[in-house]
Amino acid sequence: MTRHFLFLLGSSRSDGNTELLARKAAEQLPGDVEQRWLDLAAHPLPDFEDLRHDSDHVRPVEGNAGLLLDATLTATDIVLATPLYWYSVSAHTKRYLDYWSGWLRTPGIDFKATMAGRTLWGITSMADRDTVVADPLIGTLNHSAAYMGMRFGGVLLGNGSKRGKVLEDTAALARAKTFFAQDPPFARFPYETEAAPTP
Repeated sequence: MTRHFLFLLGSSRSDGNTELLARKAAEQLPGDVEQRWLDLAAHPLPDFEDLRHDSDHVRPVEGNAGLLLDATLTATDIVLATPLYWYSVSAHTKRYLDYWSGWLRTPGIDFKATMAGRTLWGITSMADRDTVVADPLIGTLNHSAAYMGMRFGGVLLGNGSKRGKVLEDTAALARAKTFFAQDPPFARFPYETEAAPTP
């Protein structure tokens, strides 16, 4: 399958540090890899309504929900580019992930089986220099990928609060050069372990 990267920008401002870092990483992708960029702030989703105990979800065919569902189903690789907001993903990104709950119950798309084996990536910028504060964000993305049977490429972290500051983070820019070159493993929950080798 030809790889198709979907970059979903989750910041509340355009041209922020997370987007800058994401674009630096995307520059390293081979020319034959398709890229699609969507700004979640420019394509806002309504509040998510949980209908699982009331009725079936209906596949959205228009509006931002339809656009994002179709883009998600088409992608082999989904890159959530979200700044670290209160130690987790942004509101725009969280709302997009909430919609996965509805798509899991939407007849005719078999969302979980379709996404299984595809890859989820994260890119984030943060003001704190200690990367441990991003653990909740990393956990959110890893666990989401594990539930869906997806691979997880990890999170490319950069430092920067003032717009453009991430371009001074030379370590992050160096990591960006090889971030998408790795072969991501299947995501696992912390309680899952590899089967013990047979003697």
